[in-house]
Amino acid sequence: MKLLVIGGSVFLGQAFARAALARGWEVTTFNRGLSGPDEPGVHAVHGDREQPDDLARLVQAGPWDAVVDCGYVPRVIGASVAALAGSASTYLYVSSINAYPDFSALPVDESSPQHECAPDAGPDDGDYGQLKVGCQRAVQEGFPGRALIIQPGLIMGPGDRARRTTWWLRRAAEGGRMVAPGAPDREMQLIDARDIAEFGLDRIEAEDSGTYLTSGTPANTSWGEFLGSCVEATGGKAELVWIDDDQLLLDHDVEPWSELPLWFPQREDFAATWKPSSAKAIAAGLRCRPVPESVRDTAQWLFAPGGLETAFADYRTMAGQRRLTPEKEATLLAAWDAR
Repeated sequence: MKLLVIGGSVFLGQAFARAALARGWEVTTFNRGLSGPDEPGVHAVHGDREQPDDLARLVQAGPWDAVVDCGYVPRVIGASVAALAGSASTYLYVSSINAYPDFSALPVDESSPQHECAPDAGPDDGDYGQLKVGCQRAVQEGFPGRALIIQPGLIMGPGDRARRTTWWLRRAAEGGRMVAPGAPDREMQLIDARDIAEFGLDRIEAEDSGTYLTSGTPANTSWGEFLGSCVEATGGKAELVWIDDDQLLLDHDVEPWSELPLWFPQREDFAATWKPSSAKAIAAGLRCRPVPESVRDTAQWLFAPGGLETAFADYRTMAGQRRLTPEKEATLLAAWDAR
């Protein structure tokens, strides 16, 4: 099999490239050479997909059995699709669970309503979820009957630059009393990028098309297991202090999701955050490794040379993202103790 990964040097795109190489596939990557080194073993083509000449040069390196694309601007995706329409059998586009406006208030699956967005929309023509839908449309229109849409839920794993699992691991490594929001038995649903990649490659091999929501298996972990795994993976130096009163966190203006990654208060607009359905993907063969294994592997990557610098460097929308400060955490712990 011959695979083209647009990108291929960061997180999910890199996971696809590595998984395909491990299967013995021939892998070409196409990127600007700015986000990270090319994976050993790939045929690297450097260029900017927004430049027609660079896209035309890329086409000369084909054809391929499939393309993998994780981009998020419909107009840019559309140009890649048009250039590659005659050079690949399948176009696998990695979208997002944010394509569904009802997430995270209601349970969602592939039949749920999705956002509206034009397939030629620009970067300022919608939010992230809307733009992902526009990208889906661009791929489906350019590869009719040959489009494979993967919609991941909340992703984790080595190489993650979204500062969710990595933030908790870095905090746990600092040791001491550590705010643990919510309750240890509160269910979660996470998925490793490597499992998404393996599933996507399986679907390519099966010459499949259509849409698959890949959010992990139901209730595949809990806050207690997740944070406990973070503490264990960093040497057990931190003590989890469970603050099970959402109101205390909100009274101190703790911003859900942002200041404490993956934490949402118990209210209607977040009621189904951890209840999306991957039933269709599971029936098609999606297999998910245990969350503690993903945490452990992420810790090994994060604390290896260069890991922290890569994980917390400015990257897309992560730049300037607000996280809980040590001073605010101390205030929360004091307030909790006082209760």
